[in-house]
Amino acid sequence: MEHTVREAGALGLSMFHTELRKWIKGESSPVSEADIALNDLIEQRLRSATPDYGWLSEESLDGDARLGKQLTWIIDPIDGTRSYLAGREDWCVCVALVEEHRPVMAAVYAPSTDEFFLSRRGQGTTCNGKPVQATPGTALDFTRIAGPKPLVERLPHPEELVLHPRIGSLALRLCWIANGRLDAAFAGGQSKDWDLAAADLIVNEANGRMSELSGDPILYNRREVTHGLLVAAGADRHAHIVEQFRINRA
Repeated sequence: MEHTVREAGALGLSMFHTELRKWIKGESSPVSEADIALNDLIEQRLRSATPDYGWLSEESLDGDARLGKQLTWIIDPIDGTRSYLAGREDWCVCVALVEEHRPVMAAVYAPSTDEFFLSRRGQGTTCNGKPVQATPGTALDFTRIAGPKPLVERLPHPEELVLHPRIGSLALRLCWIANGRLDAAFAGGQSKDWDLAAADLIVNEANGRMSELSGDPILYNRREVTHGLLVAAGADRHAHIVEQFRINRA
C-alpha cells in the first residue's frame, strides 16, 4: 500500500502544473485526467495484489459487490482536485483498508509538501516515518481550528473566531490534527467515505478522535457513503467539543 501511494503521488506530481483535460461530474465536482490516471494506477496495483478485496473509489463505478467483502479498499486518488487544478499545494492521495466498517490501515500522501501519513490499527501514526500525536488539552484556539465557519460559530465565544485559512483537501485538514498542525477540524455535511476513511485511522492512532458531532463513530463501506457533520481533535479536546454541541442541542 505504501509503495502504491508513493507511486501515485509521484504520478500526480508529474502532471501537476500541466495542461490537463478536466470536466464536471454531478452538479459541481471537478475531475481531471490526472484523477483518472492516479485512480487507474492505484486500482491496478492494489486489486492485482488483493483480488478478493472490495473496492470503493471516488473515480470508479460503484456497485454492491463490495458490501459482501470483509476487507475493502477505499480510495480518493486526488483529494482536493480544485486545489490541484489551481496549482495549490493542499491536495493529497488517500488510501484506506476497511474491515467491518472501520479502517485498519491507511496512508495519506501530500506530494507537494512531502507529507506522508501512515497508520495501522494499534500501531500508531507516523508522518514521514516519525511518530506523531494530536495536541493535548481542551482549549479552543480558533486560529488552530479549520472547517466551515457557520459550524465553528456554534462553539463557545464565537466573537473570538479567526479561523485557520481554508485547506482545500478535507483529508489533509483532518490529518493535520494527527501531527499537531491543527487543534480541531470540522467537516460539513456531504463528505464521502473516500474523503474520510484514511484520515479517520490516522487521527485515531495519533491519540485523536474523529467522529460525528454526536460522538458516534463513522462507519464505512455501507450502501450509503455520504456523511453528516463531523469533528476531529485530540482525545480530550474532541470530548469537550462533542459535549459543547450536545449542550447546544439540548
